Amino acid sequence: MSADAVSIRETSVEGGLRSVLSALDALDCFQADEELGVTEVARRIGVAKSSAHRLLTTLCARGLAERVEENGRYRLGLHLYELGQLVIERNAMRKGAMVMLQELHHLTGCTIHLAVPDGSEVVYLERLVEKSSVRAFSQVSRRLPSHCTGSGKVIAAFTPVAASARSVAGFKPMTTQSIHSSAQYDKALVDIRKKGFAMNIDEALTGFTSVAAPVLGHDGMARAAISIVWPNRQMLTGVGRPVRLVQTAARRLSKELCL
Repeated sequence: MSADAVSIRETSVEGGLRSVLSALDALDCFQADEELGVTEVARRIGVAKSSAHRLLTTLCARGLAERVEENGRYRLGLHLYELGQLVIERNAMRKGAMVMLQELHHLTGCTIHLAVPDGSEVVYLERLVEKSSVRAFSQVSRRLPSHCTGSGKVIAAFTPVAASARSVAGFKPMTTQSIHSSAQYDKALVDIRKKGFAMNIDEALTGFTSVAAPVLGHDGMARAAISIVWPNRQMLTGVGRPVRLVQTAARRLSKELCL
């Protein structure tokens, strides 16, 4: 069994159906690759080629995957997109935040993010991209390791369970400027707690700066984060203004959602 297979199998849930877990493992293989063959999927999830073929055939039957006729390989299906859109559209955090996110986008002309924690990572529920940055962000996942993003760091600074999850997962860098050690990480979180916001310069995407503020619950834990992102070449009127704007938006969202 390959190292990839071991890491995937470790996500198995006690009491879960093995067949369902294997199918979900197969879907996870496509996070890094647009198309994969049966042999590649079989190797990554640690099953026989015949089993991988049956899994993919079943997923195709429900629209969760599709076979590319030209080369016989597989890719994710449109039904996944439909289900994903429903998750996003029905998310209370996103629905409550949309008006203020759009206001921030209009006011700053910058890319605006709304992120929530998920283990050692953050997931972007909304991304309003500034026009000149569309191409750059089209390559950026909606799920990123929390130590490489302003949103992830500011959430971890106010949420011990998120900070601990990242420490356990490690600090693989995304760029040369990313945090890459526990000492750096701990120091950054202390600084963020003192300031109440997080800065990120070239840590997730080279050429971009961001400032993020936590959306805090009544217990002081971060439920989400709002961030403003701009190209390094774009001069804003000091960092003070975006900091004030993003902190105001985060406090407003917390109050409106009665977190």
